[in-house]
Amino acid sequence: MTTTATVFDPVRLGPFELANRVVMAPMTRNRADPAGVLPDSAAVYYAQRACAGLIVTEGTQPSAAAKGYPGTPGMHDDRQEQAWRKVADAVHDAGGRIFCQLMHTGRIGHQSLIPADARIVAPSAIPAQLEVARADGVMVPAPVPEALTREGIAVVVRDFAQAAVRAVRAGLDGVELHAANGYLLHQFLSPGTNQREDAYGGSPSARARFVVEVTEAVAAEIGAERIGIRISPGGQFNDMRDKENEDTYLALADALAPLRPAYLHTLRRRSSPLHQELRRRWPTAYVLNTGYQGASELADVSPLVASGAADLVSVGRLFISNPDLVRRWRHGLPRAAWDESTFYTGGDRGYTDYPDHPGTNEQRSQS
Repeated sequence: MTTTATVFDPVRLGPFELANRVVMAPMTRNRADPAGVLPDSAAVYYAQRACAGLIVTEGTQPSAAAKGYPGTPGMHDDRQEQAWRKVADAVHDAGGRIFCQLMHTGRIGHQSLIPADARIVAPSAIPAQLEVARADGVMVPAPVPEALTREGIAVVVRDFAQAAVRAVRAGLDGVELHAANGYLLHQFLSPGTNQREDAYGGSPSARARFVVEVTEAVAAEIGAERIGIRISPGGQFNDMRDKENEDTYLALADALAPLRPAYLHTLRRRSSPLHQELRRRWPTAYVLNTGYQGASELADVSPLVASGAADLVSVGRLFISNPDLVRRWRHGLPRAAWDESTFYTGGDRGYTDYPDHPGTNEQRSQS
């Protein structure tokens, strides 16, 4: 007899047994200082949300040259690593699991945010048709990026691998490679931003090559079972034009499958034959996120697990205002509204001051 899975059932993810199938999605919160060091309150913020089966952290730059926004944290020096150790320890003490999302923003950034001897880079010298933030927060037109050389690609690959080593050394359970939402890895996947004529562009397998090489380098350092990859096929965020690119994602999945990373994390607006085919081909855990058009409620995500469309589901903004979201869902308790004006402002207001629902305290031992 087969039993239909629910989002509240435990699940194996690589070497880890997760308490449930709800993933806290990565969400930028801009609380780090100018050196990319998180405040002590970040440990509180993440530990408060350890009811999630897995937490994926905010996007974290693997090098100083990878930074695209003020207030984002890094994973490339000792002070940053020590701040992340506090986060990892707090989440584990609260019974949770946590992966660090590594994010190189590529052409989405400004020179004032990175070292003077670094450059804003991309697969090709094609600027995004949007505004980006300077270090002082002023919005300006996105710059024309420099196309990465083969030597530059090798440096970026090395940076990801070294950041992954730091993440695991700091006690985080693994890393998620951000190949979605118009950032550098996604820029290589898309023919709209990747117009290279070398081994990294011009065909589906060549466009996938950079992401594959990053994954292989990270796996060589920390093991593939500690790696997730996030993708957004068809995503238009950050001026991406990625609508007719299914073959690249299938080539990527086929190239990564032999490595057996812990999971593939796919953003979708609605189901499509591509999503279904990725699910069929992917050999390990498959995570879906449906939050393009608003909050993902239990009624939105439960059928994905029950039908087998996904092994896990990721949820973003509801976790901001409901640190005990999984328990609220389990016990049918109302959800609190978030205050969007505090998403990116810094400080603890709108960060660590959302309380648990009174009704979940007595139910904690059952979650």
